Amino acid sequence: MQNGNEDITVELVEYFKGVDFDWGRLKKMTVGICRQFGLSSAVVSVVVLDDESIRKANKRFLKKDAVTDVISFDLSDEGKAEKSFELVINGEKARKEGEGRGYRPEAELALYVVHGLLHNLGFDDSDEAKAEEMHRQEDEILQQFDYQIE
Repeated sequence: MQNGNEDITVELVEYFKGVDFDWGRLKKMTVGICRQFGLSSAVVSVVVLDDESIRKANKRFLKKDAVTDVISFDLSDEGKAEKSFELVINGEKARKEGEGRGYRPEAELALYVVHGLLHNLGFDDSDEAKAEEMHRQEDEILQQFDYQIE
């Protein structure tokens, strides 16, 4: 998506297809977050996997042999203005969590995108105060883009 001097591209690779979602809406949200945090040039890749595939990625890259919701990578070249982020999202977990909590799995998937992107933008949830701030940001963004998670 381009607008004047701004160049923000969002790509989707969907290996797990068990969640119905509006890709245009998720893409618009991702671009909006990038702009909100001052990025004018970025490539964001969103990869949707199942439980087993994300467990393997988690083990390979983070040395954790566990299923997780999202793994985010900052692949940006140091010193360059353009940012390059990869968000590996667990679509199977989003479906189970959303259905289990009584809301659309698409909203859970959006939460994972927001969470991963915020990590790439410098947010940290390593302690209680930082996690609280990050969750506040997530809630504001999800409300702004009309995703209902309760």
